[in-house]
Amino acid sequence: MAKYKMHVLVCGGTGCKASQSAQIVENLKAVLTENGLQDEVQVITTGCFGFCEKGPIVKMMPDNTFYTQVKPEDARTIVEEHIIKGRKVTNLLYTDPENNEHVSDSKHMGFYKKQIRIALRNCGFIDPENIDESISRGGYEALGKCLSEMKPEDVIQEIKLSGLRGRGGGGFPTGLKWEIASKNHADQKYVVCNADEGDPGAFMDRSIMEGDPHSIIEAMAICGYAIGATKGLVYIRAEYPLAIDRLQIAIKQAREYGLLGQDIMGSGFDFDIELRYGAGAFVCGEETALIHSMEGKRGEPTFKPPFPAVSGYLGKPTNVNNVETFANIPVIITKGADWFNKIGTEKSKGTKVFALAGQINNVGLIEVPMGITLREVIYEIGGGIKDGKEFKAVQTGGPSGGCLTKKHLDTPIDYDNLIAAGSMMGSGGMVVMDETSCMVSIAKFYLEFTCEESCGKCTPCRIGNKRLCEMLTKISKGNGTMEDLYELRNLAAVIKDTALCGLGQTSPNPVLSTLDNFWDEYVEHVVDKKCRAGVCKSLMSYEIDQTKCVGCTACARNCPVGAIKGEKKMPHTIDPAVCIKCGACIERCKFGAISIK
Repeated sequence: MAKYKMHVLVCGGTGCKASQSAQIVENLKAVLTENGLQDEVQVITTGCFGFCEKGPIVKMMPDNTFYTQVKPEDARTIVEEHIIKGRKVTNLLYTDPENNEHVSDSKHMGFYKKQIRIALRNCGFIDPENIDESISRGGYEALGKCLSEMKPEDVIQEIKLSGLRGRGGGGFPTGLKWEIASKNHADQKYVVCNADEGDPGAFMDRSIMEGDPHSIIEAMAICGYAIGATKGLVYIRAEYPLAIDRLQIAIKQAREYGLLGQDIMGSGFDFDIELRYGAGAFVCGEETALIHSMEGKRGEPTFKPPFPAVSGYLGKPTNVNNVETFANIPVIITKGADWFNKIGTEKSKGTKVFALAGQINNVGLIEVPMGITLREVIYEIGGGIKDGKEFKAVQTGGPSGGCLTKKHLDTPIDYDNLIAAGSMMGSGGMVVMDETSCMVSIAKFYLEFTCEESCGKCTPCRIGNKRLCEMLTKISKGNGTMEDLYELRNLAAVIKDTALCGLGQTSPNPVLSTLDNFWDEYVEHVVDKKCRAGVCKSLMSYEIDQTKCVGCTACARNCPVGAIKGEKKMPHTIDPAVCIKCGACIERCKFGAISIK
């Protein structure tokens, strides 16, 4: 086996692959071969590094040089300058926005400084399609420890002592969930990995599966040993082709190494895993709907109890955890519950992975200790708001969460604090909004998504959310009344109290949180018929400043409905009754004469 002097790690996550990272790999290999260095330098395709804003990323090891926004044509420069001549390629280094200096080591970047990577520990470090690389970083060590040194009840106790709570949104204690499943005796039990990540803007689970699939396989086997299950099922949405491919490769490799299948590690323990594919229904993220979908039935939730731990897949005791929850398990077993317990807050232990998106400078995947504040995440890790605009709100928890404001910036992030603030942890989506966001429109966007994704089984969700959406549409068009605002709040509260499953029960959160935190903005839409953000088209009007207009006719020539009139070299006017507010006139005006009122 070749002993390489240097390794070049190239991000192979979905985002970077879309930006030609696969071509970067091919170009690097070609230039290395051209220079006779193919046996000295190895190019490795890894999972996501997290810093998606600056991708594609190429990392040089062992000197830890971190290159950002690399293009395929940069491959030759990297080989000739960095590898052959030993000189860093300055224009590819990250530039610190505070002092405008180049930073070559990721540990000195603001994006990474406050992160603690547990679930993401191997993402960006290993080739996810090579089981040997996973094993070299401790992969399957925890499984070996469980099978050789621990009884099933010892494993469960360790997970309970760690304080790990479910990372899928509910926050139920993981160890307790395992204990309940273990106590229900049956001829067959199942371990299910919920990889049906459906929140808009969320890509945490996808990145873990793409970057470290063996950690999920190992954790599921550990869970199977702990609860007495011999079969594992990964329910993954079919829209994740790369994650599916890498999971399939990892499962095949684990079987070949005797880490899945019969008599694992000579312990007498049998466990194997199959993939089941979802069609992308958001409601199938709810565990009972997920189970029905796997059984070939309509993906609808059922009333609990009985819980899946008692009667789940095919009526057998079933333990369901999401991808991120499982990703924490091997580390807890190898490093111990006490180690994990020291990270986070009193009631929320460990770290949480967030997909940081929206109007923020550093879009990406982050893993931070529980208890870190929103301010630290947004301004230190996230680098602040894009284009120097003002922060307005952050949506946590996806469609099930709420919008938090400036007054919440110093709120420590954990399960209980977010709920107290009117939002929730959810699976980990975090969408940042600036002053150009209309909160009525944001609430309507999430309600439209919920209406689309509702299974329709219960009336509060099927009909109630549709009525909420209709009221929000009415308000955004300037036809709402103050009575509508009070009805909006009352109906949202009723849906929250009466819907069948978590999707329906949490669907009014965006409405309630925006009503609580942006009441004046709703009133403006209703009373003043005004959208301060200029988003709601029905409440917008386009005007031409007569002192700035030079009569070039560019706006009139490009208006699709002929709403702009005026003589050449004379100020023009817009007929509001004809204008469709498409914005073509503003795009064409070179004199800044047209504005939105």
